Amino acid sequence: MISVRGLSHSFAGRPVLKNINLEVEAGEILAIMGSSGGGKTTFLRCISGLIAATTGEITVDGVDVKKEPEEARRRMGMVFQSAALFDFLSVRDNVLFGLKRKRKHIKGDPEEIANEALDRVGLKGSETLMPAELSGGMRKRVGIARAIALQPKVLLYDEPTTGLDPITTYTIDDLIKSVRETMGATTVVVSHDVTSVVRTADRVAFLEDGAMTFLGTPKEFLESQNAAIREIIDKSQIHLDAAPSLNKS
Repeated sequence: MISVRGLSHSFAGRPVLKNINLEVEAGEILAIMGSSGGGKTTFLRCISGLIAATTGEITVDGVDVKKEPEEARRRMGMVFQSAALFDFLSVRDNVLFGLKRKRKHIKGDPEEIANEALDRVGLKGSETLMPAELSGGMRKRVGIARAIALQPKVLLYDEPTTGLDPITTYTIDDLIKSVRETMGATTVVVSHDVTSVVRTADRVAFLEDGAMTFLGTPKEFLESQNAAIREIIDKSQIHLDAAPSLNKS
């Protein structure tokens, strides 16, 4: 579903991503982790077409992201770290915003689709609330509802659990998995939360100084002896024997 070949990107001549090669299978949940400044968010933005990679090729569902970014984005839904809601629009109107822009590509009545998306993320009855009235977890769920309402084949999440308490984080993790199960969407999640990643991901990619230095299962990630990975795992206080209970896929 997603193919990345020889991807490199630089800002003002400074390399941020270095020759990344990656294939993401249809229906897979891939987590992207990395050291601070390792290039995680830049990688996600290259996949989404929000920025054009300096070199390399990215295809999503067979569409070249660099050559046809709008066509590629039609196949994707993006959930931003801050949720990126419009403060002057209600919950329902935030979800409807994207639907109205892409009306000709959407099958069904936008109002019904918006209501169904909000129900799917557990926000039925919150349609008329304004973003200022929402908790952090509710804002994230509105962001997810807005993304899934577009009926994408690919969902991209940028730090979906940042700033959330453990219970809300668990709720968002379960939502990411349930959306994959019900929609079959291929999912890429950028995260710094080891517990969340092990709980949700089928595979983990690790970016270090712009290069991908690890790709494997969550169990293999927890067993890795890479110094940067070990530092993140040790700080998270997660243990290898917890892995099977957190991720049974």
